[in-house]
Amino acid sequence: MTSGRALAGVLLLVLLLQPLIPLGGYRQYVLHVAIQIFIWSFIGSAWSLMGRFQLVSLGHGAFLGVGAYATVLLWNLYGVTPWLGAVAGMILAGLLAVVVGLPCFRFRVVGHYFGLVTLAVGEVIRLLIVAERDWTAGSLGLTLRSAGGDSLWAIQYGSKQVFYYGSLAVFLIGLWIWHRVDRSMARAALESIGEDETAAASVGIHVTRFKLSITVLSAALTALGGSLYAQAIAYVNPETLAGIGVSLKIVFAVVLGGMYTLLGPLVGTALTTALSEFLRILFGLKLLGMADTIYGLLLIIFIIFLPDGIYGSLRAALARRASRSAGGAAVGRTATV
Repeated sequence: MTSGRALAGVLLLVLLLQPLIPLGGYRQYVLHVAIQIFIWSFIGSAWSLMGRFQLVSLGHGAFLGVGAYATVLLWNLYGVTPWLGAVAGMILAGLLAVVVGLPCFRFRVVGHYFGLVTLAVGEVIRLLIVAERDWTAGSLGLTLRSAGGDSLWAIQYGSKQVFYYGSLAVFLIGLWIWHRVDRSMARAALESIGEDETAAASVGIHVTRFKLSITVLSAALTALGGSLYAQAIAYVNPETLAGIGVSLKIVFAVVLGGMYTLLGPLVGTALTTALSEFLRILFGLKLLGMADTIYGLLLIIFIIFLPDGIYGSLRAALARRASRSAGGAAVGRTATV
């Protein structure tokens, strides 16, 4: 067993045992924060499936909102279990990705223009949710209808431990999918497309098919994250699930951690969540807006000076150090001979 796998096994064991650690009155709060980190890390991993291949979406809040609202509305209005509601949300998000992506990829809408298109789609979905207030309660948000107690059918539990392990399982599934894409032939094709679409097409790569496939996969996984978030919080709101703010929140967290690494979204999400909670507690109701200002400035500083993200930069530095050490050892052996 390699040291990396041994470390991963130890970290997984710590995560599995974390809810059992006695933390007094802070236990529920710690579980709540951990659930948020796992869910948003999963969503960040879904976004990075596109972002790492130069498909920068600034409107992933659209897919997040579709997944969350589809699940909640089907349960509140028709009593459809969230298990099926999540599947319906993923299908709807996938169809939305096709509607947006197909014309963009066929007409070579790339770079900043693609980002602007996705940004507009996210805002359209938010406005649509607000406009359909008879169903969605508009900007007031929608509360999940109670099942009257713990229910597997409704995925409603009073204990946060259930959602902790559920969100951890979904997060690990997201890592597995990211790893599978990273090890597949699609990675080479998508990297070639990201560098030069014309050159990629000239060697037989079906540009539109590959770009559309990764976009649909990213959208469906993001919708699943939205469904899980809705169940964990039991409340949905267009501003926090479908607006521009939430789309940029996803991008910032992934870029901060490193979009080209497996654990980058986790590191970025953990840091942004911890920073946000610390500033919220520090300032409270004093100096309104100061917490958001400091939060934004720190993100800008990190992004400027660490373009590969915190985890990505640290990993690259360790790799360079190991390479220099190996090179020095090789020189030493040659000199000895």
